[in-house]
Amino acid sequence: MPTLSPQVLEGLKAAAGDGGWLEDADAKAPYLTDERDLYHGDAALVLRPRTAAQVAEIVKICAENGVGIVPQGGNTGYCGGSVPDQSGLEIVLSMSRMNTIREVDAVNNTLIAEAGCVLADIQAAAGDAGRLFPLSLAAEGSCQIGGNLSTNAGGVQVLRYGNARDLVLGLEVVLADGRILEGLRGLRKDNTGYDLKQLFLGAEGTLGIITAAVLKLYPRPADVATVFCAVAGARGATAMLSRLRGATGDGVTTFEYLNRACLDLVLEHIDATRDPFQARHGDYALIELSSGREAAEAALAGAIEAGEALDAVIAESGRQADELWRLRETIPEAQKHAGGSIKHDVSVPVSKIPEFLEAAEEKSLQIIPGARLVTFGHIGDGNIHYNLSPAPDGDARAFPGDAEKLCPAIHDIAVGLGGSFSAEHGIGVLKKQELEKYKSGVELDLMRLIKRTLDPKGIMNPGKVVTGSD
Repeated sequence: MPTLSPQVLEGLKAAAGDGGWLEDADAKAPYLTDERDLYHGDAALVLRPRTAAQVAEIVKICAENGVGIVPQGGNTGYCGGSVPDQSGLEIVLSMSRMNTIREVDAVNNTLIAEAGCVLADIQAAAGDAGRLFPLSLAAEGSCQIGGNLSTNAGGVQVLRYGNARDLVLGLEVVLADGRILEGLRGLRKDNTGYDLKQLFLGAEGTLGIITAAVLKLYPRPADVATVFCAVAGARGATAMLSRLRGATGDGVTTFEYLNRACLDLVLEHIDATRDPFQARHGDYALIELSSGREAAEAALAGAIEAGEALDAVIAESGRQADELWRLRETIPEAQKHAGGSIKHDVSVPVSKIPEFLEAAEEKSLQIIPGARLVTFGHIGDGNIHYNLSPAPDGDARAFPGDAEKLCPAIHDIAVGLGGSFSAEHGIGVLKKQELEKYKSGVELDLMRLIKRTLDPKGIMNPGKVVTGSD
């Protein structure tokens, strides 16, 4: 197997500083596979710099010698975007030691965090200052903000606060030639030309390496009501969402959907969970309202009277709210216990969600009769995690093989309704073919032009998303 020269390796180690590199196979192993264990690679080194200057020096050496760089945050992604190839000629650039929160400015409602800061730590720092950083997702205890921004992470509060790219005011980025773009400005108004930071948000490390960011903070909601509802199908859920937004002055922070199969899996596989209702229902919504309990009760009464909601529980305490959230947040874990699964991360306009689910169910059961439809997601912003698990008596080992037939059909339905085949998980390696299929020729040409311009040697996360020569 070809290797990098000893001179290049020693230069990279020196650039990463004391304790800033891993070479032993066992030490490197956790950095060489993905969260879902779908992708496995190799790397000459795992480098763990502490400063942007060290990152810049590493990139300069890689650029001079044509060495591919795979930036890696918490390595919690689902599409293989943070895993090196199998050549052993790339390096993994872990941002985990760049984990300083440089500044919290409660008056300006901003926080400056280095790329390796764990999302939960940023949330806590904002909370200590009496503020809210609203990006929230299941992996927040281990994912890092650099990865969140590089994949334009979504999560449960996009409805109110937007995706990750909407929460950024400025970036510090190391470019493919080793220069540093110093853009850590906490300004809401800066109308001075192209918004360069947007090039790197959602680019999955293919254009440059985010080393720090200025993040938006918000006042903490004074009175949050957490509600778990049984709803009259997806049509009832979307009608109820519209009603609640109007009745509360757009005070809906979160609107999560799950079907009965999700709840059954959680109750079967996750300890300390219980059904909030005595009766079984087919569809549910978990809702957070920042307009307070009184407004929540009035809006819910209207939804029940209209037949959109069938039953509802409003959390009486923080502990009960946590219990209701546990029913939603542990669905992926419960699905793992059920065996192999087929996952989709699609989005459609909110008004099209019922039509999507009806068409997807019909197509799914044509292709895989008897499959369990495990449907959940952030329908407040149109994002559905349309997953399938084998029937309780089905063959879990053979089940994932059906994805080759099913996934294109589900993506066709979503895109046909004006939606996307990737709502929040990104492209990585997994969805490059879908990108080629669904993006227009003009969009692909522009993406390749940007890639060639910013990364002419093709060293930034090679083979991911799009390459300049495709």
